[in-house]
Amino acid sequence: MHILSMLFTWMMMSCGSKETIPPFTPPPVPSDSIAAVTQYGTPFNNVPDRPDAVIYQVNMRVFSAAGDFAGVINRLDSIKALGANVIYLMPLHPVGVLNGINSPYSIKDHTAVNPEFGTLADLRKLVEEAHDRDMSVIMDWVANHTAWDHVWMADHKDWYMQDNGGNVVSPPGMGWNDVAQLNFSNAAMRQAMIKAMRYWVLTANIDGFRCDYTDGPPVDFWKQAIDTLRKIPQRKLILLAEGSRAANFSAGFDYSFGFGFFNTLKAIYHDNRSVQSIDEQNTTDYEAISSTQHVVRYITNHDVNGAEGTPLELFGGEQGSMAAFVVACYMKGVPMIYNGQEAGTPVRLTFPFTSTKINWGIHPEITEEYKKVIAFRNSSAAIRKGQLVSYSTTDVCAFTKELNGERVYIIANLRNQAVSYTIPAPLQNTAWTNIMNGAATTLGTTITLSPYTYYILKE
Repeated sequence: MHILSMLFTWMMMSCGSKETIPPFTPPPVPSDSIAAVTQYGTPFNNVPDRPDAVIYQVNMRVFSAAGDFAGVINRLDSIKALGANVIYLMPLHPVGVLNGINSPYSIKDHTAVNPEFGTLADLRKLVEEAHDRDMSVIMDWVANHTAWDHVWMADHKDWYMQDNGGNVVSPPGMGWNDVAQLNFSNAAMRQAMIKAMRYWVLTANIDGFRCDYTDGPPVDFWKQAIDTLRKIPQRKLILLAEGSRAANFSAGFDYSFGFGFFNTLKAIYHDNRSVQSIDEQNTTDYEAISSTQHVVRYITNHDVNGAEGTPLELFGGEQGSMAAFVVACYMKGVPMIYNGQEAGTPVRLTFPFTSTKINWGIHPEITEEYKKVIAFRNSSAAIRKGQLVSYSTTDVCAFTKELNGERVYIIANLRNQAVSYTIPAPLQNTAWTNIMNGAATTLGTTITLSPYTYYILKE
């Protein structure tokens, strides 16, 4: 998504979530339009189940000194040690030049690799190395629009939306002038887009897609694409919608972006909104989806980091941002980490991501804390799949998760001041183990929480 119009886009997404999609039967994708592509490598057979994913977003331009696939390969062991099991690569295609602003979301060719990052062979090596470490790889996919000098533009002008004068237009009302809006009434364009998505699953052996601005293309396009992708043999694909439209789940996506959760957290930290508003957000996020689909929750990503601030800026420094991450990681949904977050990167990684490189060793103590938090999530079936009971107050996010005799209790003070918290009656005078330090802890009737203090307790 383009950062300069991000806030406007979120507003549009929010409005779009109530959109009624007119009935439409998408045309089938004929076999000749998805002609067999030679399968490269062996399909990965350890793609995590939906609730078990821990997603790690890689922005290659800032990730290493060279800003390429090799730089990611060199840090795969670190990503694995963090506890992530899904690597999400930001767009890896050639970037448009005509009317361009060097945005990685302005795609010039959907079936090519940007030489800035390396070659197809380099990408294949990255995927292979990730698979060897039991990590899946998904890639960013921009379906709503293309660069003005995309390879389709010269021969397929009818694949693009046009004004009354026959001029191709940018996405209406978005301010994204560096890209051209595709025409989803054109069946041939749909087929070409789906064919390109299928190409990467087979040619690079990737495990799915994070689909950019999912609320732009119509729902029936996504159902057509997902139905086709799900039919690829021996594949368990991860499909993440960067959108807030509830109908995206009915199209077959596994996950959607937690825009609402992120904005709720910001309001708690900056506008003194009640912490109990997270309970309301949980209800909103999950009221219209299946029991296995999930919302991805985060405290930063490439959009908000550059445009609004780092987690340290937005969520009360080191301690406050860790408390926020614990809630995002444990309470409901699936967590996503943006590269550099776990290092406590104090500077914004600003668009177009060419001026700053992540200093990986700047705050090793923060990295270790992230490892402990994520490791417990990965070890705890109760956290990932258990029944949630909220005991939150105006200032404290508190809840239990329970499954098959395992019970955990999370308490997080989301205020920059000491708070007295009353232990709920069912949990008073109970014994627990503090996961972060191994200490035995007996809860009485009240506890005083220092600013941004959190406890991860297991019974």
